[in-house]
Amino acid sequence: MDSIIRNNPALELDKVSFGYAESCWQLHDISFSLHSGEILGIIGPNGAGKSTLIKIAAGIISDCKGTVKVYNRNIKELSRRQIARQLAYLPQSVVPVFDYSAMEIVAMGRFAHVSGFGVLSRADYDIIHDAMRLTQTSEYARRNISHLSGGERQRVLLASAMAQQPKVMLLDEPTTGLDLHHQIEFFELIGRLAENTMAVAVVTHDLNLAAEYCTRLILLNRGSLHCQGTAKEVLRESVISQVYGENVTVAENPINGKPMVLPGRGKNQARISS
Repeated sequence: MDSIIRNNPALELDKVSFGYAESCWQLHDISFSLHSGEILGIIGPNGAGKSTLIKIAAGIISDCKGTVKVYNRNIKELSRRQIARQLAYLPQSVVPVFDYSAMEIVAMGRFAHVSGFGVLSRADYDIIHDAMRLTQTSEYARRNISHLSGGERQRVLLASAMAQQPKVMLLDEPTTGLDLHHQIEFFELIGRLAENTMAVAVVTHDLNLAAEYCTRLILLNRGSLHCQGTAKEVLRESVISQVYGENVTVAENPINGKPMVLPGRGKNQARISS
């Protein structure tokens, strides 16, 4: 972690604020950095501002106050093509306008890198096939996206993001619709991506997966940054009860010592010091 902190950030948000015109809700004064080789978990209750924040980080929402930098360059000064060569964004859900095949969806991830008439090379197809192999979606290659389940579709979209070969990956609730096996496979995969120097930020409601796989967490509440740090620093019972409600228990995983967030207050559960 020390070596990560010493490096220049891959992504940096400085005093970012944003409000929707039709609402009094605001995202207020958020600052954080994301470094190569780490997985940053963005957590918080519904309405905390997680999806809004990651859209700002991806440049999808640009009319905000504050600064977003990708490798020290202001994201507002970059074209969408330049952004796509550095950063991939996977939203909560995508409904394609046309019923493309899974391979065609994954191939779209290469378009930021091709020139001329956009013809894909053999090297591009090698990257596409590798992304589908890693996400276990090769068997869906010829199936139309409308014929896939929600979980299968989400893995195809991840493969498309991976085909971009980004340096920064931003994921908004990527395990929605995935069964437990594929949730674990998903986080194992992004763990390997981070080990290969990619910077990953992931919005998730699953605090236990966040504790298990994320290098660092930021906890949002009501549009503000409540706290940030390691899982043990953030997932303390006093903190989680304050943000999510009183009826939670934070216990220690007996296998690896990481925090586990559980409903209720079982008398025999060992608690992390709060």
